[in-house]
Amino acid sequence: MFTNKDIQQIENRGSSLPEIEKQIAHFKKGFPYLKVLRPATIGDGIIRLDEERVSAAVKQFTQKVHRGLKPVKFVPASGAASRMFQSLFAFAEAADTSEKAIELLGESKYKSVKQFFDRITDFAFYNKLVDALVDIKTPGGDLKYCEIVNYVLSDKGLNYRFLPKGLLDFHLYNNDSRTPVEEHMIEGALYGADSQGNVKLHFTVSPEHLSFFEKKTTQAAQLFEPKFGVKYDINFSVQKPSTDTIAVDPENNPFRLADDRLFFRPAGHGALLDNLNEIDADILFVKNIDNVVPDRLKNETVRYKMALALLLSEYQERIFSYLNLLEKSSDHISDKQIAEMVEFTEKELCTEPYEDQYYADKSSLVHYLFRKLNRPIRVCGMVKNEGEPGGGPFWAKNADGTVSLQVVESSQIDSNDPEQNGIAHRSTHFNPVDLVCGVRNFKGEKFDLLKYRDPETGFISLKSKDGKPLKAQELPGLWNGAMADWITLFVEVPVITFNPVKMVNDLLRSEHQPL
Repeated sequence: MFTNKDIQQIENRGSSLPEIEKQIAHFKKGFPYLKVLRPATIGDGIIRLDEERVSAAVKQFTQKVHRGLKPVKFVPASGAASRMFQSLFAFAEAADTSEKAIELLGESKYKSVKQFFDRITDFAFYNKLVDALVDIKTPGGDLKYCEIVNYVLSDKGLNYRFLPKGLLDFHLYNNDSRTPVEEHMIEGALYGADSQGNVKLHFTVSPEHLSFFEKKTTQAAQLFEPKFGVKYDINFSVQKPSTDTIAVDPENNPFRLADDRLFFRPAGHGALLDNLNEIDADILFVKNIDNVVPDRLKNETVRYKMALALLLSEYQERIFSYLNLLEKSSDHISDKQIAEMVEFTEKELCTEPYEDQYYADKSSLVHYLFRKLNRPIRVCGMVKNEGEPGGGPFWAKNADGTVSLQVVESSQIDSNDPEQNGIAHRSTHFNPVDLVCGVRNFKGEKFDLLKYRDPETGFISLKSKDGKPLKAQELPGLWNGAMADWITLFVEVPVITFNPVKMVNDLLRSEHQPL
């Protein structure tokens, strides 16, 4: 299947032939569905914090930071903004004249485009658009619909067709606009500073956008550092070519370009596990680039981020105390201590053993407990499900026969199985990608996160290249398959902490508008 030239191309990308052969095998056999047992709900896998505990957590987490805890904020920011403007792309393609544009805006198909134009002055980028396009209206007073779309998307104006989502103008503050990357910098100052006032942020970006991010964050730091009394330490990384997956044709043969080279594609956000794995931190905050709000709404986000971080730290302390005991000979551990650890692992860490584990000898049970406790840990915020698409919190059966909490994407559940489909539809909460992660073991050493993913979780989609159909493969998602073997805790967080911007008109929601 592969020539010597192919093998050289694979190795030059930092990958290996056995890894590519595994990917080909996944194309042929597909990925198995995950068996979900029931949705995680309040009191059954999801923790609900009362107001008193959240308020106390803010003070207690601050004290831990003063004692030397070093946080890092990790933000995947390579997403292109072009997806936000799909409706405008379709409109621009269909509206070749001003008359045609006016006609199309009367059709229900272009309802979102009409809303875009009706409220165009409410977008944070409106002032820049006017600067780029002086005559935004015709002499008769009509908006220049085609010209406006062109100036929003092309390099004649704002160039939003090219820019990443993190560098678009999201929010307006008087006459100044602010981008998502700037909002994340402010969030970092509010809950991510260490005892010395250093704020460490890490953004994963596309290579073609790196210089733009560097320029924007440098400018913003000059403004925010004196305002918040902090010092920014901002780093960037790009998705590694070695994490790209090979594409295949409909018959599962390697897809080849016109020059006969193999074709590789970015493997989704799961590929960012390599980037996350290289960060040195005591605690990692993970959040999507587009989930930001103006300053007036940041308070709840800040409070709950601190509460999640404190909860993680408290669980870590107890886990580490048990691991220090388990590392010694099993002869030094009493049956009472074993029983206590078993109850903690099952009832509080929500990890149930495979059936035969209850009948194992003491040394085997100690080995099992050490294995289940000595893992990376994450505390995941969950919001009430209000119809957003995406993953959610479930109790699921793992490949080793154990049962644990998992963030499960809809594509991982067999929708053709009535029982599984019914469980999925009973889910009460949604995954907003609001994680706090502990990535050091009880000795202070970094975990190798690549050892705790489930390679049997992935996704295959149909794409095309140069007019030819192909099949693409995504790696296990960063917060589902890539973290499948982590200790996982779910905590309910307020809906106000989840305000993503998937389409441009989402910026017209009250949460993204000035008061």
